[in-house]
Amino acid sequence: MALGCLPGLAAAVALVLCAYGVERAAGSTDAASTAARTEPAFRAPRPPIVPRSVWLGDGAREQPPPRYDHEVVAVFIHHTDSPNGYDCADAPGIIRALYEGQTLGRDWDDLGYNFVVDRCGTIYEGRAGGTDLPVTGAHTQGFNHGTAGIAALGTFTEGAHVPSGMLDAIAALTAWKLGTSGTDPRGEVRLVSSNGGSRYAAGTTATLHAVAGHSDGYMTSCPGAALQARLPDIRTLAARIQGRDTTQQASATRKDTPTSHATP
Repeated sequence: MALGCLPGLAAAVALVLCAYGVERAAGSTDAASTAARTEPAFRAPRPPIVPRSVWLGDGAREQPPPRYDHEVVAVFIHHTDSPNGYDCADAPGIIRALYEGQTLGRDWDDLGYNFVVDRCGTIYEGRAGGTDLPVTGAHTQGFNHGTAGIAALGTFTEGAHVPSGMLDAIAALTAWKLGTSGTDPRGEVRLVSSNGGSRYAAGTTATLHAVAGHSDGYMTSCPGAALQARLPDIRTLAARIQGRDTTQQASATRKDTPTSHATP
């Protein structure tokens, strides 16, 4: 079924969203009061990011203020489980359909993903709150705190082609977001599950890749076998963008999400 043939909300309902199993974000901290910390040794430049106003237009719904964590120590990679053969000029309309599907169809407060990347490598701001800030997303049930959700626009199941431009953009975005906390994209992090609906009981400390797939934290096939298989490439490229020596092995577990961020 061609997405372009459906009106906005009908298209949104037709999409089978990868974000199934996402909890509502809960718990907040004032981003402006985040404690000062030592400047990370390895950082990366901020890639170009298209603001949400481009895809949202006048379609915003009333919603509560954004919620924040202290920092981003991991990213979860998703796919949107929507058609792949789109023209990149149509990406804003597709993202708006995803937004409508999640806010109208599921009654969420906003798009769950912090960022969406299209097949041409264009990065779009997703969830509201500021791209430079550690916005609490609603993308990986149990592990929304201290993480960012990056969704690849399309379906990347076994045998699907993952465009190089998309991979490069995801790596650049990952390098930048993890660089703000000094996290090595090739490393591991300890994350405290906030919801027993994830792969881990609430309150359990899980050791996960700093660049993980949605299925690493939740029982789902997302981000698809094809994209999951490219996560090692994303980790290596992101580390290189941060200026790390990729011939050396990544550090062992280095980062933790504070248990105070865990929610029922």
